Amino acid sequence: MLALTFDGQLNLEDRPRPRPRADEALVRVRLAGICNTDLEIVRGYMGFEGVLGHEFTGVVEECANRRWIGRRVVAEINASCGACAMCERGLERHCFNRTVTGIAGRDGAFAEYVTVPIGNLHEIRKSIPDTRAVFTEPLAACFEILEQLDVRMKHRIAVIGDGKLGALAAGVLCTVSDGVVLLGKHEDKMARISQSMGVRTAFFSSQPQQSFDIVVECSGSPSGLEAAADLVRPRGTIVLKSTYHGSPCPDTSRWVVNEIQVLGSRCGPFAPALNALRGGDINPEPLIDATYAARDALQAIHHAQKPGVFKILIQFSQ
Repeated sequence: MLALTFDGQLNLEDRPRPRPRADEALVRVRLAGICNTDLEIVRGYMGFEGVLGHEFTGVVEECANRRWIGRRVVAEINASCGACAMCERGLERHCFNRTVTGIAGRDGAFAEYVTVPIGNLHEIRKSIPDTRAVFTEPLAACFEILEQLDVRMKHRIAVIGDGKLGALAAGVLCTVSDGVVLLGKHEDKMARISQSMGVRTAFFSSQPQQSFDIVVECSGSPSGLEAAADLVRPRGTIVLKSTYHGSPCPDTSRWVVNEIQVLGSRCGPFAPALNALRGGDINPEPLIDATYAARDALQAIHHAQKPGVFKILIQFSQ
């Protein structure tokens, strides 16, 4: 099978089709999305080597539970052990022994086939096209904010970052609050997000300091953390969504003096994401900039690395 791998450098190579274990399904990948995390892995994040990719749609071809065979699916990315203290507490996403599709210890979905735990599968309703369903994983990560915080209609919320993650996070937050504004630096990107996602946008420099109850950091840059500390009010909350290679050095004394709550936020629930995509509450398809054939996956990565680019997809099968 054709696969895009990373071993210190990117390679497009022919690999044997993976064999699913008894608790896994073999999925034929249809469409995969390039995430900023994939790009950070290429820069050294997580020290990962293997097949990249964790946002995808596909069709189940092999599975011990035969009801899944032939179903069009998306899949959660954390594979837990089921036996550690975190798993016993129902926190499988934080399993001490977990592997993560295309990120840590488990080959990903930038390939014609991928294996995933059966329990991670979610069926895609017929009304949701692949071009929308491929956003399920990053959209679920944005719904995690609502799992972690009691977000109210009256809250003033700033989302930092005028990229695809910021657009999705702002779209999710707009479903529960009318005080959301996405802050960025690029007029063309903010205009596109505003038009396609119905999100209010503004330049970061135009906002008064310490004026937001909640600040969600989606910039993908270490500088976003300092920006969030500038914007959040005393006793407000900063939600961190960015992952990147490197170690930022924030001024944590401000967090102490202003009694700021800093909340890490990673993967999230697929069910509300799929419901939002099915009901049309959120339609991320306008964020797609280009779709590449599998044989052009290297060019797809290079395109995704260019400044100002939103979502780049790779088509592995129809």
